[in-house]
Amino acid sequence: MWLKPEEILLKNAFKLWVTEKGNDYFVLQRRRGYGEGGGGLTGLLVGTLDTMLDSTSKVAPFRILHQTPDSQVYWSIACGGTKEEISQHWEWLEKNIMRTLSVFDSSDDITSFVQGKIRGLIAEEGKVSCVQEDDPEKFREALLRFEKWFDLPQKEKLVTYYSCSYWRGRVPCQGWLYLSTNFLSFYSYLLGSEVKLVISWNEIWRLEKTSNVILTESIHVLANGEDHFFSMFLHLNETFLIMEQLADYSIKRLFDKETFQEEPSLSDPLQITKRGLETHARNEQFRAFFRLPKEENLLEVYESFLWVPFSHFNTLGKICLSESYLCFASQDGSQCHVIIPMREVIGVEKPDRSSRALSVCVRGKRALRFSEVRDFERLANAIRRRCGMTASPQHSASTEVIRGECQNLINHFEDNPEEVALMVGQKDSSKAVSTEALMTVFHPQDTENLDPKMLKEKMKEQSWNIHFSEYGRGTSMFCTKKTRDLIVRGIPEALRGELWMLFSGAVNDMATNPGYYSELVDQSLGTSTLATDEIERDLHRSLPEHPAFQSDTGISALRRVLTAYAYRNPKIGYCQAMNILTSVLLLYAKEEEAFWLLVAVCERMLPDYFNRRIIGALVDQAVFEELIRMHLTQLTEHMTDLTFFSSVSLSWFLTLFISVLPIESAVNVVDCFFYDGIKAILQLGLAVLDYNMEGLISSHDDAEAVTILNKFFDNVTNKDSPLPQTVQQNSVGNNDKASSISKVDVSDLIKEAYEKYGDMKSEEVESMRKRNKLYVIQTLEDTTKQNVLRVVSQEVKFSASQLDELYVLFKRQHFLSCYWTMNSPVLLHHDPSLAYLEQYQLGFHQFSLLFSLLEPWSLCSGKDTLFLWAFRLLDENQDGLVNFKEFCCALDILYSGTFTNKLTFLFKLHQPPAFTGSPFHSKAQRLPHFIPMTDDISHLSRLTVSDHPEDGVIRKSPERGRGKVDLQAYLKQWQDEILKKEESIKDLPRINQ
Repeated sequence: MWLKPEEILLKNAFKLWVTEKGNDYFVLQRRRGYGEGGGGLTGLLVGTLDTMLDSTSKVAPFRILHQTPDSQVYWSIACGGTKEEISQHWEWLEKNIMRTLSVFDSSDDITSFVQGKIRGLIAEEGKVSCVQEDDPEKFREALLRFEKWFDLPQKEKLVTYYSCSYWRGRVPCQGWLYLSTNFLSFYSYLLGSEVKLVISWNEIWRLEKTSNVILTESIHVLANGEDHFFSMFLHLNETFLIMEQLADYSIKRLFDKETFQEEPSLSDPLQITKRGLETHARNEQFRAFFRLPKEENLLEVYESFLWVPFSHFNTLGKICLSESYLCFASQDGSQCHVIIPMREVIGVEKPDRSSRALSVCVRGKRALRFSEVRDFERLANAIRRRCGMTASPQHSASTEVIRGECQNLINHFEDNPEEVALMVGQKDSSKAVSTEALMTVFHPQDTENLDPKMLKEKMKEQSWNIHFSEYGRGTSMFCTKKTRDLIVRGIPEALRGELWMLFSGAVNDMATNPGYYSELVDQSLGTSTLATDEIERDLHRSLPEHPAFQSDTGISALRRVLTAYAYRNPKIGYCQAMNILTSVLLLYAKEEEAFWLLVAVCERMLPDYFNRRIIGALVDQAVFEELIRMHLTQLTEHMTDLTFFSSVSLSWFLTLFISVLPIESAVNVVDCFFYDGIKAILQLGLAVLDYNMEGLISSHDDAEAVTILNKFFDNVTNKDSPLPQTVQQNSVGNNDKASSISKVDVSDLIKEAYEKYGDMKSEEVESMRKRNKLYVIQTLEDTTKQNVLRVVSQEVKFSASQLDELYVLFKRQHFLSCYWTMNSPVLLHHDPSLAYLEQYQLGFHQFSLLFSLLEPWSLCSGKDTLFLWAFRLLDENQDGLVNFKEFCCALDILYSGTFTNKLTFLFKLHQPPAFTGSPFHSKAQRLPHFIPMTDDISHLSRLTVSDHPEDGVIRKSPERGRGKVDLQAYLKQWQDEILKKEESIKDLPRINQ
């Protein structure tokens, strides 16, 4: 490998190198401890030094130095892991460089020429790889070590590497941690003791940062039942972030079949870089915090102050700029954030250069003032460019008008806050199927006869109107602590749909996709799929007690929304609980708005919830268990097994408490969910358990605990709800029993949840989600394995331990076919929703590799032909894939089957579909997707048999020159087996009629 020329003052420092070849300009050296006489104490010391120090010498035992006759300075220009590799570099220098050097007069010119040539070679190599790394030279050195130590396929992409210690018990081993696309690898060499560790990302059960008395900060990896600890990182947080991203990437790509087409940096597993993973993590966090569409990426970040109206103070935070949005989030504890769509911006001006200020004017006669922006001119130009505005001289007149308007708005904004006009959100330009929320149709408010509850509802609306006048209304509204306080008290019925759209980000999805829902409805209605059948079955189970869903109006709207979403996202299609959630959305939002709210919930706010395996809900259950251990220690001391809470809380997460709380109370929970996300559901769950602590501790079994929680939910009321009694879901049959139990107001319950557990940060919840997702996925995989082994064990004679080992090998071979490509047929056919036996399958190439290691024909010279025929025979559905059961049944016949079974199996190999005719059949009949065929395939027409002694069963046929089978011996053995079987058959006793 060519190296960037680096100066070396002493060529034989510490006598670690021995000169093998030399001339006037170059020296080839060998590292002591390598090659001839490489053992002994010298080899141990040099090996240890090479592992501890970060230099090419520790894995490259050969190097080439450049020198000039009249200079004592040497330059390292190449290194090699083998004598052959370094000899190729030496020969290239002799052929291409040596002849040219004689024409130069000075040593400096010679050195400059050699350095230029070497850098040119490195640049050519860098065009293929390493060009995207921060330090290509050091990365090339690390790549050389990685390839030498771990002997992984060349296609395996090294992402990054770190120096750290790996703990073997209480002994730390200093070495290097290498993170590649599919593997976590570690290498250490200390005084003759070599430690080598390779773990596949898809085998990791737990990945977390830990600390204890011995290890102040370390990274814990649980894989294959073994704990691994890594510590002494210079940048532990950076290392953990990359490990977390790689593990998550592996799960999404291998288990969930995601292709990352919208993420260019992750679309090809052979081109993944550290920078690309960091960018992906940053974009995910950005989109999750501001609830932006998945197409948005964080482009630029600026620190600045934002003037908060009516609070009369500047809040410190960061401006985040994406393709279509300008976002701001405070960092001083004020919990203020604002999202400005570029479509709403009408002007950008710089009124005060001394304070580096920037004013952004938006529709609705509003302006936002940012100050102390370090590069405010660049930010202004970026916003103008994305909004299609210009600051060129020919537009100076309009620019002056905008500048004057912005300045007047700012002055008016600060001096007369009470007269600021309300911000009006963007009008819906799309034509919806139903233009009214069901609640307004079935329960219109009577403005003349206002009862006390309606008066209180009007007071809530007035509070929100005051908030709108102060902080704006619509997409660019300021969200502060006051906003959350109003939400905790409950959103008014009339504003619920509008604010759900705003806080979820669905308003932006609908504004950027006008007419999309109407098109989906037209395309999806009338289609017949499994999802539509399930939807029809569940339509009348969705809030059946509500009048809106006792009529065709509500049922039709629900059908259209669910069918349109199933058509939009066939990967999810339809899942139970989606009907309950959508029903509530339709009560307070227009039909098209309800569709986009469902999109926001399923694809952003509750990822992986609504699919066959409900992984997202299981992950949040694991997070909930972790939070119970942290906050409710008294409960965990009494109930060490928390799986009960997982089973009970599943419906809480899937339906956002809608299925357990009365509808008038549940909508207040949904209010908090759309503002704070899953954090609000977790907080409320903790508050529910805390409220029922005494009863749960005194309960004797799970059934009693479930009864306690059900009674509690039945008595959660909403005393401020203006809904009529015909709609409210108060427990009617249990009024006598419920009267003895105190009622709990949902607003008080939510307020208590925020007061006790509101300090929980969304970032912490997301980190806990990622940490527990690995464990949940592996638990599901383990369950799948147990189910597969239980089914297959009834068909074969292998022991349980043998089947377990076979499954591990089979699954590993499956993933090997998926590691280095996104378009593997095996990966494309992998579907977690399929039956257990169809989860993992092998194509012909992987089948032949694994079958060759296990079958008893390894000495047969024609085994490749047999593998092809066996694969065709086992592939009953002709899809080019073989599942685990088919694979095990074939091995079982070869190892445990009777002679008759083996002979039958061999006979079938020579019949269609295994054997497809003579080797000269047409190319159209060759099934090219099974094996790449060549013109020379004469070996497929016969089974070549190796020579045996004359007294063996198989003899050489002089007539045709091919192996001939002694059929008489086989027939005699077959007849003996049949006779033994007949002797073992006994007549059944006659039944006395």
